[in-house]
Amino acid sequence: MRCFGLIGYPLTSSFSKKYFAEKFAVEGIENCLYESYPLSHISELTRLLENPELEGLNVTIPYKKEVIPFLHYSTDAVKKMGACNCIKMDGGKLTGHNTDVTGFEQSFIPLRKTHHTKALILGTGGAAAAVEFVMNGLGIDHLFVSRKNIGERTIAYEQINKQVMDDFSIIINTTPLGMMPDVNAAPPIPYQLITEKHYLYDLVYNPAETLFLKKGKERGATVKNGEDMLIIQAEESWKIWNELR
Repeated sequence: MRCFGLIGYPLTSSFSKKYFAEKFAVEGIENCLYESYPLSHISELTRLLENPELEGLNVTIPYKKEVIPFLHYSTDAVKKMGACNCIKMDGGKLTGHNTDVTGFEQSFIPLRKTHHTKALILGTGGAAAAVEFVMNGLGIDHLFVSRKNIGERTIAYEQINKQVMDDFSIIINTTPLGMMPDVNAAPPIPYQLITEKHYLYDLVYNPAETLFLKKGKERGATVKNGEDMLIIQAEESWKIWNELR
């Protein structure tokens, strides 16, 4: 049996297991199993890797950065952003990839307008690193927004004023705020300053319309959730595991 899976914590609303189960059934892919592996600490990965049938893993919150020390090899993209969401196992060696980059870029671009030239990236984790990588590639100026670790390229939520909202027409949520079951949560930004010129993208996909997106939609903004991104990155992972690239 060829085994694949997803590591993260707590994985209460993971899309991946169901997606791959349906993919295997529809495409007639036999002898393959995809499981969810909720790890309460990244150190638990060591035991999981002892499974000789395990060929590939996806990585989600909060381990996209913490998994790096376990890798034997990494793509240039992973090295640059310091975040990995896809691991291929071969002969006991782990190679880190980042399919979030492809997934986010292909999902984000179709709704981008010419005036969308500056972005606020909410969060500073592994997903934020992938988003930043894409922003750099597209030539979009950006700042991170965080509750902590404020620095040269990072501002605090309370620093988002009218001037910032006027300058930064793209707002991308990379945090889990608003994800099931905590659907009443949303990043603490000044939603009253959102206009029809803004583009709000939420990497959260469950629920389909988070409070973050709902508030933006009410103000006339362009909104997009992360479902397409997840599907694209999952398919990219499958290509990597099967060397179909």
